[in-house]
Amino acid sequence: MSFDKEARTVTITDNGIGLSEEEAISHLGTIAKSGTREFMGRLSGEQARDAQLIGQFGVGFYSGYIVADRITVESRRAGLPPEQGVRWSSEGSGDFEVESLTRPARGTSVTLHLREGEEEWLAHWKLKATIAKYSDHISLPILMRKQEWNTEKGDYETKDEWETVNKAAALWTRPKSDITDAEYKAFYQQIGFDTEPPLAYTHNRVEGRTEYTQLLYIPAKAPYDLWNRDKRGGVKLYVRRVFIMDDAETLMPTYLRFVKGVIDSSDLPLNVSRELLQESRDVKAIREGSTKRVLSMLEDLANGEDVGKKEQYAAFWREFGAVLKEGVGEDHANRERLAKLLRFASTHADEGVSLADYVSRMKEGQDAIYFITADTLAAARHSPQLEIFRKKGIEVLLLTDRVDEWMLSHLFEFEDKPLRSVAKGGVELGTLQDEAEKQQAEAAAEAFKPVLERLREALKGRAKDVRVTTRLVDSPACLVVEEGDMSGHLARLLKQAGQEAPSSQPILEVNAEHALVKRLDGSERFDDLAQVLFDQAVLAEGGQLEDPAGYVRRVNALLAAGA
Repeated sequence: MSFDKEARTVTITDNGIGLSEEEAISHLGTIAKSGTREFMGRLSGEQARDAQLIGQFGVGFYSGYIVADRITVESRRAGLPPEQGVRWSSEGSGDFEVESLTRPARGTSVTLHLREGEEEWLAHWKLKATIAKYSDHISLPILMRKQEWNTEKGDYETKDEWETVNKAAALWTRPKSDITDAEYKAFYQQIGFDTEPPLAYTHNRVEGRTEYTQLLYIPAKAPYDLWNRDKRGGVKLYVRRVFIMDDAETLMPTYLRFVKGVIDSSDLPLNVSRELLQESRDVKAIREGSTKRVLSMLEDLANGEDVGKKEQYAAFWREFGAVLKEGVGEDHANRERLAKLLRFASTHADEGVSLADYVSRMKEGQDAIYFITADTLAAARHSPQLEIFRKKGIEVLLLTDRVDEWMLSHLFEFEDKPLRSVAKGGVELGTLQDEAEKQQAEAAAEAFKPVLERLREALKGRAKDVRVTTRLVDSPACLVVEEGDMSGHLARLLKQAGQEAPSSQPILEVNAEHALVKRLDGSERFDDLAQVLFDQAVLAEGGQLEDPAGYVRRVNALLAAGA
């Protein structure tokens, strides 16, 4: 490849079989005519398997008119005498000119006469960078004249020496046994623009109805734009080692958008478009196969006996766990596999609790997996709704990621154990709650009926109902919602996102044995105490008060009165 600044031309020359005059007219004279496709159609058997062709010349050739107002092709077919060379020239408008010429060497030269405003292609670095991006792994070497800095002239000087500007070898096409761990990591840092080595990688060649090679990496650190779901994917698509696109998002589901690497297909056409990628059955097969390969890689880390692998998975989860949770709702086919990869905090541990771990620690007679959602780990851990579970020694998962509420709308059970929120409906502990406790709660509710009626009246418009709780031990009150209603945590998330949350009121549950609740009966400031109890319950679950000043005023009045 060479360029001429004065003539404003870029020339690509090869020493291949070349074109005769008849072939130049036939193949170049018809826009997007694919001579290679016709040639491939005539091959069969071993010839077809051995053909290593770039393919579909027409489409790529005519894309040159994006930057050129004229393209000239000079060629001589191998086996023809020098005087039977041909010069084909066209401005891309449908007409072309053909003339004979004497060309000593076989092969072809394609010269682009650049349009005004396309001067950037007359720079050595621009051409070299373009080759490195799109043709770095083509098996044939691409040569350019070497340039060196001339201090006296203060500019680059072109030498007569030629240098290879592409690597002419694709790492992923080599046998795994020939590639070192250092080479794999160096390649990741090259394609991922990362200074750190990857957390894990997988390299496979898939054969069958669809043939492709995959070299996929999991980064050690999350990128800054991880939470941009419109972010392009990190998987580069090649077709027979020819670079097609570096953001082939259709090759990997959105919840695996952090995966980087290369997929090289033997079946897709070189002129593949984004629309074709979305419709192609081959692409669907590649996507499914690559997804399963990544999940297998994560399972190997998560379930490995090696302590180092488990630490690697813990590091992965801290960086990408919240994104992986999106897959529970997006990837129905792999939902069970994803559920086993999930990790949470719980009342048992601050992190790293899997659903399988939880099930293995379930108390005898426990028939559900309990969880609570909150904005922070501290808010979840100190929620009054956990008091009865803590008293009974029942583990509760503490969910604090913003995606958790959405994920739980798709994950209903694990190993036939339903997932149940401790903040919804009544507390159903089954055999874990003895008969004496049930009778005591019923008696308290009966004796407390007059106070409950006054509380319902005082909190009309704020609370859907007021009832005696069975879930509180130390706190005076808490808020819950009916089964099927939106939780307060999800409602707050929707409001923060600028969306309308369905209008619903919570249920106030009060602890009839708490001293503050007992003081309600006969208090002259009953209404103020009722409002304070409700506001405290809102604050305890992480909510915001509609009237903070009113809350402060009531508390101050109660403190001053000693009520």
